[in-house]
Amino acid sequence: MRKVYLDRTELTGAINVNLKDTEIKFAGTTIYSMSVNERNEAYKKYAADYDIQFIFDDDIPHIEFYTVPHLDIMAKDSKGGFIGTIDQQCDLESDAPIYYINKDLECLIISENGEGFLSNIESWQDNLKPYEKLTVYRSKAEAEMELEFIDLAELGIVDDNL
Repeated sequence: MRKVYLDRTELTGAINVNLKDTEIKFAGTTIYSMSVNERNEAYKKYAADYDIQFIFDDDIPHIEFYTVPHLDIMAKDSKGGFIGTIDQQCDLESDAPIYYINKDLECLIISENGEGFLSNIESWQDNLKPYEKLTVYRSKAEAEMELEFIDLAELGIVDDNL
């Protein structure tokens, strides 16, 4: 079966593409930012006490890497690392595992889900374990040298939200 990748960085909303005898995987790195109106004392405590700086609309970091599969980032730390989920939008109430990309672009798993992450938040940096199923590239162009990507426009599919 042929495996192709769909760049998730430019897409908004849900999308479903089916191609015969083809497995389609999402790729890219996106940011889940929260409204500035949601910033409260709890988020300030995460930043001050645990070095977890959740991302708000007024301070969106520039990401200088590209991931396969897709990584959605919700927070950063003072060491140049990022915290997020793979293949789904960040949600600490979901069963999605929580991952960390360090400044050396290594992927590590923090917790099997948001509940585990929050219950061990004071020691999250001590619980990091290598995770080998995410590849971090320096750019999409670098990923395209190794992987086959599909273009929705070539398939006649247009994302009206772009």
